[in-house]
Amino acid sequence: MLKTLITAAALYVAVVLLDGLEFDGTIPALLVIALFLGVVNAVVRPILKVLALPAILLTLGLFLLVINAVVLSIVIWLAEQFDLGLSSQGFGWTLAAAIIVSLVAWGLETVTGQR
Repeated sequence: MLKTLITAAALYVAVVLLDGLEFDGTIPALLVIALFLGVVNAVVRPILKVLALPAILLTLGLFLLVINAVVLSIVIWLAEQFDLGLSSQGFGWTLAAAIIVSLVAWGLETVTGQR
């Protein structure tokens, strides 16, 4: 549960910092989006990492940022389908949001001892 709260907080920070990422939903909707992100990270991200292994190795791991953005794109699409209020104005904004979410979640997990 704490990990979901951390993810929701990281998503909120990304929404506040980026003009191209918009959230007009409620706090429970943000928690559902954080749950979606956790599920997609657990199911889809490992598959994408295996499929993109050559690109990951070629870019010395930087392609993982693109994979994070693709995962977040899937979550944004799901949020739009369930009318949860999260939207992005393009892949560039989603990439920036994925970086922010990763950094903020990493920091909060480190502070709370969840890592």
